Amino acid sequence: MVEQNILQMNSAETIRRVSRLLRARIEPLGEGLWSMLRDGSKIQATQAALAGSIKHSRLLGDFMDITIRDQRQLFANSLKPTMWGDYIEGCRGRDPDMPHWGDATVVKLRSVVFCILAEAGYLQNTKRLLMQNVYVDGQLAAYLRDNNESYVLKCMEVME
Repeated sequence: MVEQNILQMNSAETIRRVSRLLRARIEPLGEGLWSMLRDGSKIQATQAALAGSIKHSRLLGDFMDITIRDQRQLFANSLKPTMWGDYIEGCRGRDPDMPHWGDATVVKLRSVVFCILAEAGYLQNTKRLLMQNVYVDGQLAAYLRDNNESYVLKCMEVME
């Protein structure tokens, strides 16, 4: 990763840090996911990376499953930036042991989650937050089902 600068980053330490993060997100889902990342189409690889992110971060998965699903059921076309803060407060209500983050951390988490959703096609972009239909790649969906990753698949199918 560092020698070939596959991630196209300036610092070797940044490459190592991001590589560790990517590995932590993808490794728990097994070799089949690695193959989809390496050999799949852009859509399949992006969705495989999202599956790893959902598995790694319940915060991301639950936001998709709770907030986005609610908005889809209300036939809303877009998300509002305030929905992230409302979601975080709801999480604290469901889990009193959840850490209390500062405002800057909550804003940064929102930015990261909205970027992930835009990269994966769930949002048109991070400015207007227009939701888009996303159909989970059939091979990825089958892999998730076969590996008992129903939570991950349920979160990903929120826009179908």
